[in-house]
Amino acid sequence: MLTPRQSKYRKQQRGRMTGKESRGVTLHHGEYGLQALEPAWVSSKQIEAARKAMVRSIKRGGKVWITVYPDKPVTKKPAEVRMGSGKGNPEFFVAVIRPGRILFEMTGITREVAYESLRLASHKLPIKCRVVEKEQHVKA
Repeated sequence: MLTPRQSKYRKQQRGRMTGKESRGVTLHHGEYGLQALEPAWVSSKQIEAARKAMVRSIKRGGKVWITVYPDKPVTKKPAEVRMGSGKGNPEFFVAVIRPGRILFEMTGITREVAYESLRLASHKLPIKCRVVEKEQHVKA
């Protein structure tokens, strides 16, 4: 699973997920990508599950890029603990996803295989996604 090596602060505030994403909205590495349509926190376990689903379905062909990284710690208090006495300890890490963000990219496989593998990956994520394709510039 993906976790940061170190961070300046152990605990973070929750923050807001309003608005559309402005960075990471175009394909940079691959020909096909999976684009988020809703805001959410995507955990490192969910990212890994989606990656495994993609790699299995393309049968080790092509190349896959993960373009999001879970760097936000989420804290939880233990079960059956009374109110108060501060904030809980970091339990897992999430990536903050806003609409428009490209989550995964892939190349080196056929269009049908890419669409199917990205569809399988989207079922592992807690948000609605769509498959996007790099525009082919055709010379006139």
